[in-house]
Amino acid sequence: MQNEITEKQPLFDASGKLANPGYAKTMLFDYDRKNIKASKWRIKEWDYYAVLGADFGFSCTIADLGYSSLVSANILEFKTKTYVTKSKIGWFTFGKLGLPSSSEAGSVGYHDKQFDFDFIRRETSRTLRCRIKDFDHGEDLDAEIELADLCDESMVIATPWPTKTPHFYLNQKINCMPASGTVKIGSRTMTFSPDTDFGVLDWGRGVWTYKNTWYWGSASGIVAGSRFGFNIGYGFGDTSKASENMLFFDGKAHKLDQVTFSLDDADVLKPWKFTSNDGRFELVMQPVIDRSDAIDFGIIKNLGHQVFGHYSGWVVLDDGSRLEIRDLLGFAEKITNHY
Repeated sequence: MQNEITEKQPLFDASGKLANPGYAKTMLFDYDRKNIKASKWRIKEWDYYAVLGADFGFSCTIADLGYSSLVSANILEFKTKTYVTKSKIGWFTFGKLGLPSSSEAGSVGYHDKQFDFDFIRRETSRTLRCRIKDFDHGEDLDAEIELADLCDESMVIATPWPTKTPHFYLNQKINCMPASGTVKIGSRTMTFSPDTDFGVLDWGRGVWTYKNTWYWGSASGIVAGSRFGFNIGYGFGDTSKASENMLFFDGKAHKLDQVTFSLDDADVLKPWKFTSNDGRFELVMQPVIDRSDAIDFGIIKNLGHQVFGHYSGWVVLDDGSRLEIRDLLGFAEKITNHY
């Protein structure tokens, strides 16, 4: 039985364990890193945004991973099936990046001679400003994107590791945020339109075990004349109290049980298949781009594939309505990390 949280409450009990593992449809957990009963070396905090349009996509990250940090941006061009990534890894940040304790308020930035990032939280929007010198063959990146905050329901999950205290994972995914703005690389300009293009926020805070493999899938777009999206995934901790699988339709969340990913590890550009044990999620993703990761610094590794493509199939909402999905742009990933 999945445990739905419906009232605002502290994330931790007095001993530092998760007080009430489960899921919610808005951010109802009060998080404060000062209350974590773990070494500062193990605390992980990040804000990741992905914005997709029909022809191109953009993603950006600011992450404070305890003894390291990551600032990164990606451009994906779906017609040419190419991508460019630029990242910077720092050391021994231990919370100095100042990521907000809530997804509902607070901004974050990172600034040095090459990277100039601001994720700005306003009352009704989120603005992403990312500038990177020498992003691609001497050309600079200059991105400014506004994501409308429509106060939609979202996926929030608090997950424990039962044999590891005080390990936990607090995560929120906000789908279907209409996107407007531009991404410029040198003389080229790519423009997002809020009528057709959407962003997702992956907001994560936690203390993890050292080695993990996770699966994550996400998409946002227009289905049956309304904004539609989904979040699916597994791999972290004990999900017996709740999975992170949800559909989003016209601003409302529809909870799913378990969703299984089926892929060919030897060739991730073959179709990925997704099926749920409750018979409400049956989709196939036809890949377009494999954005592979191969970060390996010995004790720190991030290895795997984030694959962008088009989903087709069908899903079932809470009221039994069936939605037919055709060529919905999104992504799915399988990542193994050591950190």
